[in-house]
Amino acid sequence: MDRRTGTACSRREFIAATAMSAATCLSTQGRALAVTLPTEGQTPALIGNRFLTFNTVVRVNQIEVARDRVAGTDEGSIHAPELTQLFRQSVQRGWPGGKITWAFSWRALQDQRPNYKAIRDLVAEYHSRYGDEVTFIPGGYFQPMYNSRQQTRQDLHEALQRISDIVGGGYRPRSVLAGFLDAASLKYLAEKEGIHVCQGNIWSQYSIDNGDGDGSVCYPYYPSTEHFCKPAQGRADFIDCVNLDGWTCDFLAARRAGFAEGFNSRMGVGPIETIFAHGPEKGVREMLHTTAVHFDRGFDLNRFAWVTNCWELSLLGGRGSQGKRDMECLVRWLSEIRRRWPEAKLITQGEFGEAWRRQYHDNSFDYRFEERGSGIGGSDANLEIRWFMNRDFRLALLRDWKAGKPEMVIDFTRYDLTAKEPSVPTLGHNARNWSLINRLNMKRSRPQDTPVPLARLAKGELDAIARRYPALLSK
Repeated sequence: MDRRTGTACSRREFIAATAMSAATCLSTQGRALAVTLPTEGQTPALIGNRFLTFNTVVRVNQIEVARDRVAGTDEGSIHAPELTQLFRQSVQRGWPGGKITWAFSWRALQDQRPNYKAIRDLVAEYHSRYGDEVTFIPGGYFQPMYNSRQQTRQDLHEALQRISDIVGGGYRPRSVLAGFLDAASLKYLAEKEGIHVCQGNIWSQYSIDNGDGDGSVCYPYYPSTEHFCKPAQGRADFIDCVNLDGWTCDFLAARRAGFAEGFNSRMGVGPIETIFAHGPEKGVREMLHTTAVHFDRGFDLNRFAWVTNCWELSLLGGRGSQGKRDMECLVRWLSEIRRRWPEAKLITQGEFGEAWRRQYHDNSFDYRFEERGSGIGGSDANLEIRWFMNRDFRLALLRDWKAGKPEMVIDFTRYDLTAKEPSVPTLGHNARNWSLINRLNMKRSRPQDTPVPLARLAKGELDAIARRYPALLSK
């Protein structure tokens, strides 16, 4: 599936068109390793800082559904040590001293071809040289769609041990990259593997790529045992594994479903939806616009800011001569972030999650975001969106500020309601939709998702909003 057009395509066409997917899986179970949480001072304090996390994926097949099942052709020819070096050198040029996170698929961890051996050696060296994190990505971003919870636990356990062996020196990753990961597996990571950070949801993931998982909070939260998109409501359903988004999106583009109205709902800081789709100039401009939403106004509202991006290594190898141009765009984006926000920090995904975990011991967060569109792609220049996200609900208000129209509620997702993840998939069939959609959803996939004035919500819902944000109802 081509993320830019929504049409089916072959792997060759997929790479040529720069679409994205991913990686992975592994095997049997054993005794978990003990892990000590880093002490205060090893990573920066959360409050008062701006953070960027930058991840990359090394895989063999486009989608590694399971250990013995894949989709898409072998990508070995576009995973070259030279391109790995170019990628890491580009990050270093754009952000000297920055640290990134590398995630290997199951097959990439096991493949004995010289190029994969060399890439594993290089990444182990980057851990020593730069402090990069090396970790595992299960199931091509969508492990729960294809595998049982038991299989996922086995895959996580053996892959993490394999990574420790590759890096050496008693190394243990601080986090896992997963696309989205079911609640039971997040609980397993925390309680059995001692890992308390996971990129386990993809915010605004709906009707695009290979799985749906809309409904979560876009900044860190502790997930509920009921559903990975739901913040835990108390100690009874609490999972001590900080759940992170995978790509920071433009809030206005993200309110659409898939490619609705001819726009890509995943546009933000990712390369496919920006520089690949709109070219270097507009693409980098949109990446910086999305970054500024968080690093400027978002920082004022939340007292910290976070932007995250993932750039699969296959995108560089699959782009041919354009790959080097793409790397220059990456350097420009990183360099401009450092110029505009010189105190910003590029740290690993695990370090950021642990900084948040030290600040928040429960879901007492209260996030707010405001954006006016960039005018690029689905980021409508005439629209303004406000988001409010807390343990109880997420609420989005949209208005046409140029026309002076009133705000309308486009999303009201309640977290105080019971949620349930899909059942275990059966062989040959996946459970695509892992979304948490209840009262009113921004994707407008149901008749009841028609935007309404805030005052039209039910009294109990207005009471809940008033308890959090009384100013919204005082007008």
